[in-house]
Amino acid sequence: MSRIELKDYEAFVQSTISQPSTVFGILESRLSELDGNKLDILVPELLTASLGLTAESGEFAEVVKKIVFQGKPLDEDNIFHLKRELGDILWYAVVACKALNISLEDAIVMNIEKLSARYPQGFEIIKSEVRKEGDV
Repeated sequence: MSRIELKDYEAFVQSTISQPSTVFGILESRLSELDGNKLDILVPELLTASLGLTAESGEFAEVVKKIVFQGKPLDEDNIFHLKRELGDILWYAVVACKALNISLEDAIVMNIEKLSARYPQGFEIIKSEVRKEGDV
């Protein structure tokens, strides 16, 4: 693998990032454009849910990581911590559902339908790795 100078990588990053990611006015215009969408998607809630789900999932994973790899005990305190983080994840999932105008129950049904189609005979590794076109 060839070496790359940090300044060259920084220039590469700058050349591949979108304008709404770097210019507040363009971001503001994009958010205004999205706010008027014809599907009645609630963009502020969608953004909140996206960032919140990521953050809270990371906090959940951090506890699991410390239990599995760093010797933290699998005890009632840490299980309680995981349950609290899971509650936060669900809170943001409900915000996402609100943003997308669906109920949590609808999201669950859609997930059951998707996974039942993907794994009609139950879980198979190959079907988790090699998916049919359109299976997202």
